[in-house]
Amino acid sequence: MGRPFVLRDKVALVTGAASGIGAALAAALAQAGASLALVDRDAEGLERVAAALPGASAHRLDLTDAAGIAALPEAVLARHGTLDILVNNAGVALGGRFAQLDLDEFEWVMDVNFRAAVRATHAFLPILASRPEAQIVNLSSLYGLIAPPGQTAYAASKFALRGFSEALRHEYAGTGLSVMVVHPGGVATAIARNARTGRGVEPAEAVRGRVAFERHLRLPPEAAAAQILRGMERRAPRLIVGNDARQVAFIQRLMPVRYWALIGRAIGE
Repeated sequence: MGRPFVLRDKVALVTGAASGIGAALAAALAQAGASLALVDRDAEGLERVAAALPGASAHRLDLTDAAGIAALPEAVLARHGTLDILVNNAGVALGGRFAQLDLDEFEWVMDVNFRAAVRATHAFLPILASRPEAQIVNLSSLYGLIAPPGQTAYAASKFALRGFSEALRHEYAGTGLSVMVVHPGGVATAIARNARTGRGVEPAEAVRGRVAFERHLRLPPEAAAAQILRGMERRAPRLIVGNDARQVAFIQRLMPVRYWALIGRAIGE
């Protein structure tokens, strides 16, 4: 599809909208003329973001709640009448090697990062597919392209979201519904500070891991949101956000099996 996607007068839903990339995306979409339906479990942060965006609706929801996701379309239609853009942005992190994790911790990450996006897409798909033009934007991660040690749950969820997005894009090729998967690098959000650590991780090890992870989060969320909006406008099928992500993605293409031997040394792991 060669025509640019016009954001003005579209209705967009953004999950994880109370902070970070989600809040920045909501503000950027509103600035571009879109109406917003905002979703997050953080009621205070969600209300603060929604209050700053005229006409935005706030929908407090824990995305592990499958029934709550299934009920979202009715609430959004009642307030906005339709939906043109679904942004599955919400995400959580969990530190620790696989042997240090309990399976319920692993499943929590999969529920929020992957299954919630699948459920929201399934719930809104009839509406989106009926629109003259619509978009689904799924926020994967740099860790949907590479898989570092200590990130088994997070990488699994983001690789899964990438595969889901690519298959869905192929299913709707040639229609008015486009699908973009986004791979941000180190964006300066609170994801590291808010990350859980596996029950088998020693406290001192958890602190070291959190500090090391946060050291790589440099790109302002507003800059990431601006890049994502440009990708939406040109209907990009895949978007890699940040110079760090582009460099690492290049290394992964050159060394698809042994990339960590180089990247791990470069970051001191």
